[in-house]
Amino acid sequence: MRSIVYSQTGSSSVLSLAEREPAHPGPGEVRVKVAVSGVNPTDWKSRAGSGVSLAFDEVVPNQDGAGTVDAVGEGVTDLSVGDRVWTYLSQHQRPTGTAQEYTVVPAERAVKLPDGIGFDVAASLGVPAMTAHRALTVHEFGPTRLTPGSLDGRVVLVAGGAGAVGHAAIQLSVWAGATVIATISSDEKAALARAAGVHHIVNYRDEDAAAQIAALAPSGVDHIVEVSIAQNAALDGQVIANHGSIAYYADNGGDEATIPVRPTFAKNVRIQGLLLYTVGEAALSAAVEDITAALRDGALPVGEAAGLPLTWFALDAAAAAHDAVEQGAVGKVLIDVSGDNH
Repeated sequence: MRSIVYSQTGSSSVLSLAEREPAHPGPGEVRVKVAVSGVNPTDWKSRAGSGVSLAFDEVVPNQDGAGTVDAVGEGVTDLSVGDRVWTYLSQHQRPTGTAQEYTVVPAERAVKLPDGIGFDVAASLGVPAMTAHRALTVHEFGPTRLTPGSLDGRVVLVAGGAGAVGHAAIQLSVWAGATVIATISSDEKAALARAAGVHHIVNYRDEDAAAQIAALAPSGVDHIVEVSIAQNAALDGQVIANHGSIAYYADNGGDEATIPVRPTFAKNVRIQGLLLYTVGEAALSAAVEDITAALRDGALPVGEAAGLPLTWFALDAAAAAHDAVEQGAVGKVLIDVSGDNH
């Protein structure tokens, strides 16, 4: 089979196309014939390594993907050969991810797709949608699960509404009944946030951005999905509601943040960091179930008309796909592994 591999960290030039034998699933595992591989910032950052040595002699990158179950290991009862699935954390603590024609994953990391859901949608879930789900379920007063109506009466602020996580956060919040505000930096990104279903848009570069948000949410914002707490902590402190939650999932804008003390303690604010790799199985399982329910309801479409433009690459152009994500490509970068998807 064709695989993208690397044996040392570094720039995308360390990636190469190689022929490898497909692995066989062990107990509790399944093998997936990969149709589409999704590329996230975590993928190029892991590959770049920042001087960290590899845990394995050879690595196949990319955590997210979609395809069809090709073989089932001993003890797997919930999946069968031929099932269409999306995968998440495919390469976490494992040497092989989804940038190859066949990949083996623990059965719990391959999730059966509802009928009618395309592999483009499926490969765009994983890291973005599960991160968004967690960010929306850490409020002191819940909900701990997302369902239609679970965020009725709540106001959600999505920082960076045109990014992949922001896009999923908008869609999930709207599906769950929230009023959603997104902050963006350009008219182009505003159009994408609107296509995703956001109710209100504020340009965070405006001097009166906090006043605009306060006018839209006079009682404050209940949930903030934050991509850049280093840059936005002051704004968040101004607009957050009493007992609100600020969930941050990235270090965009810097690796240190200055938290406004009085506004946050006076309003009993919960500031929650989150990382899928360490969030725990209970949170991952909850996200899987709720995302699947949202998929059944048609709540998570992708593509420019849905606010998440797709940029496609062939498998042998995986290095270019990684570069596109690193350089801030708007929307979602996907690798068409099978060659049948765009």
